[in-house]
Amino acid sequence: MTRFLLRRILAMIPVCLGVTFLLFSLLYVTPGDPARLVLGEEATEESLQEFRREHYLDRPLLTRYGLFIYNTVVHQDMGRSYMTRRPVTGEIANTFPVTLNLASGSIVLATVMGLAFGIICAVKQYSIFDNITMVIAMLGISTPLFYLGILLILWFSVQLQWVPSSGFDSLSQRLLPWITLSATSMSIITRMTRSSMLEVIRSDYVRTARAKGQTERVVILKHALRNALIPIITIVGIQFGHLLGGAILTESVFSIPGMGRLAVDAIKARDYPIVQGAVLYIAMAYVVINLLVDLLYAWVDPKLRTQCR
Repeated sequence: MTRFLLRRILAMIPVCLGVTFLLFSLLYVTPGDPARLVLGEEATEESLQEFRREHYLDRPLLTRYGLFIYNTVVHQDMGRSYMTRRPVTGEIANTFPVTLNLASGSIVLATVMGLAFGIICAVKQYSIFDNITMVIAMLGISTPLFYLGILLILWFSVQLQWVPSSGFDSLSQRLLPWITLSATSMSIITRMTRSSMLEVIRSDYVRTARAKGQTERVVILKHALRNALIPIITIVGIQFGHLLGGAILTESVFSIPGMGRLAVDAIKARDYPIVQGAVLYIAMAYVVINLLVDLLYAWVDPKLRTQCR
């Protein structure tokens, strides 16, 4: 297991390097002059040149990329924001926990509800509950998050006045953002759970468990569900990564001060250090999630556990 973990951790390095280099390449060819945006249209040419030299904007792409990697790895310094002049690590440290809380709450809600609905639909295949749930799941996959968020605000905040329409400090403020962001993932997990369970409950070992006199609850939860978890875990891990990177719209609709809004504002202002830091954090989180998914594989499937040694 130790060697497996070491290989996976080493594999994270080229992934993060590739993501950051792709980001640098895109920012390099993006139109717009950060110096002009920060200093204003009335700035002199001398001040513009000084700003570009100070932030290495006059250097070639590879030089700027090398300096970023060196400062990040050696000095744990991702630079300072062009707009606020504050360290990037501090700006992200203030907003990343909010985005992580939003994504974590959403994936927990999506996983619990998706597993429950998927299992019931598989056990009661072609029933009214199954048909209605699958229709709702298709609507959940098809409905844009920003549209669903606006509808929830109109219903539960404006008309019923049950919960606030913005903020992220209290539980009541977090309910609507969690539901909004989890809708698509919940629908996908529900459909995957149903499909995976339908394949498993027809297996010989499930029929054998029933023939031994096991209760239906034990057969479904202990024998069928555990063997159906591998594709479900994959989907949950992928969706969690998507939620971290895709929380931007939800944060905008509900005025949540997370990293998504920080990145959007930074892109508009050509605040390259903030954009680079935000993307690096999301990439690292995505890679760590994939590592945890691999470890869950080994925990669920004993055959994979022996291969990881």
